[in-house]
Amino acid sequence: MQVMAADADDPTYGSSARLVYSVLDGEQHFMVDSRSGIIRTAVADLDRETQDRYEVVIRATDMAGQLGGLSGSTTVTIVITDVNDNPPRFPQKMYQFSIAETAPVGTLIGRVKAEDSDVGENTDMAYQVKDEAGRGAFRVTTDGNTQEALISVQKPLDFEAQAVHTVVLEALNKFADPRFVDLGAFRDQAIVRVSVLDVDEPPEFQPPDGLMEVPEDALVGSLVGVVTALDPDAANSPVRYAIERSTEDTEEPIFRIDPTSGALVTSQALDREAAGWHNITVLAMEADNHAQVSRTSLRIRILDVNDNPPELATPYEAAVCEDAKPGQLIQTISVVDRDEPQSGHRFYFTLAPEASSSPHFSLLDIKDNMAAVHTQRPSFNRQEQDLFLLPILVVDSGPPALSSTGTLTIRVCGCDSAGAIQSCNTTAFAASASLSPGALIALLVCVLILIVLVLLILTLKRHQKGHLASEEDEDMRDNVIKYNDEGGGEQDTEAYDMSALRSLYDFSEGKGGGESGSAPPPSELHSLPQWCQVPDLDFSLFRNYISRKVGQADEDPSVPPYDSFQTYAFEGADSPLASLSSIASRSTGSEQDFSYLSGWGPRFRQLAALYAAATTTGGRRGGEEGAAAAAEES
Repeated sequence: MQVMAADADDPTYGSSARLVYSVLDGEQHFMVDSRSGIIRTAVADLDRETQDRYEVVIRATDMAGQLGGLSGSTTVTIVITDVNDNPPRFPQKMYQFSIAETAPVGTLIGRVKAEDSDVGENTDMAYQVKDEAGRGAFRVTTDGNTQEALISVQKPLDFEAQAVHTVVLEALNKFADPRFVDLGAFRDQAIVRVSVLDVDEPPEFQPPDGLMEVPEDALVGSLVGVVTALDPDAANSPVRYAIERSTEDTEEPIFRIDPTSGALVTSQALDREAAGWHNITVLAMEADNHAQVSRTSLRIRILDVNDNPPELATPYEAAVCEDAKPGQLIQTISVVDRDEPQSGHRFYFTLAPEASSSPHFSLLDIKDNMAAVHTQRPSFNRQEQDLFLLPILVVDSGPPALSSTGTLTIRVCGCDSAGAIQSCNTTAFAASASLSPGALIALLVCVLILIVLVLLILTLKRHQKGHLASEEDEDMRDNVIKYNDEGGGEQDTEAYDMSALRSLYDFSEGKGGGESGSAPPPSELHSLPQWCQVPDLDFSLFRNYISRKVGQADEDPSVPPYDSFQTYAFEGADSPLASLSSIASRSTGSEQDFSYLSGWGPRFRQLAALYAAATTTGGRRGGEEGAAAAAEES
């Protein structure tokens, strides 16, 4: 780097501002140019591992360094960066580890680390197995954080096969610097010894698993195969065998195994058509330690034996026209066989002996495990015979050859000129129209559901009628609600301001006639209120009033320019109808008899008692007034 000093003196005046640089401290490793102030190394190959930091003191002197010049100094810190000039080194040349032989693959055995004096990425390591007598039993990886070698199990270990494994482990730098190749190989080696510890192991099957075969006609107790397992330990303990019961699908096991020899035999009759394969799990355990147990899966294939005869694929039914020509194809038939011979199926067709001389039909084997039925006579007559049952004999290829007889049902039908069937015999129609048992059951269930729905509807209607009848029988007078509230009448002017409406109509004129005449005596009664004919009403007063209000609203600028709802309370003149109350009624008759009120029921009993008491004690007028008051109250 370069350092520069500044002098405030005039550089044009003598040597007052002429500077000279020198090293006060650190001259063993660094030097400075006296004029430019550039600092350079004084020796080659600085060793960062010995000292990675230097503090050099630089001095600047004016007067060109002459005696009497002034000086100033500064400290320069120099850090030495690292280069990969140091190879990795193992702290020791041999490492020893131990691991149990039952350790699973991937188990960590130990850690080994090679040291490197460098820093940063110059210490990144790569480890590898250079030489190994264990033939790939171990795997070495590098921990990216700690730069350690991780030794783990790569293959299953076996103490009996090899008790000690020796591994040569090599460490090398990932990023080698070619400038320092002459310093030697940047790698190091160490020996790793791994001791395998003996563990009591379960028996091992020879081979681990397998396939066995047995014919389906094998007798009970027949040998299927022998299972072998050995104890891998040095003690070589005897082995016992068993079948894991969870693998059996039935309550009674189909196979059993001899616990000592491992011989597997049948315990039930076999049927390939029911189960062609069986998978069982065999257990092998040490005789003196049943906790040491191992398992293997066995697949047993049941070999086929020709023990099922061939059968027609379906119950064939065919139809033939009355005017059929000889040699006409009626039906093609095929068969099925539950057996599966190794060479494949081969079936032979022929008419049964009882139908071999039939003049009506012939059977032709078409060599593809199928046969064709043809007509042999020119025409048929439904009146003579409308149904033919043709027995067909089918034989397989064995061994041994098995056969069965199937029946082909042929119906004689009437056809049109194009050969399309129009109608068959009545038996055929009846058979086609008949329903299967499942269809009949479904039909009966639907009928029962309809009956239940009808009964439910009738029950609901009857219940509703009974409920309505009970409501009609109920006395509606029970629902009458009495309110003993009395209003203020027309004289109550505090609730509403009626002055605006009263000013438009002179109520005194309407009532003047009544006031001039003599008022009827309040004690006179009518037996019943008299109905009067209502005169024609004049609504011009209301119409004029509303029209005037509408005009005022239209001319008022404060009223909104949209439709509004106006409510007016206006009371007209007296009602021309007479009062319904018996208090103000006139009567010229004699004292009335209110005894008939007692026959109106218990609800009018109190009213009858009031009228009767008023009549006997207070006279006719007092009784009538009391009765009228009681009637209004009721």
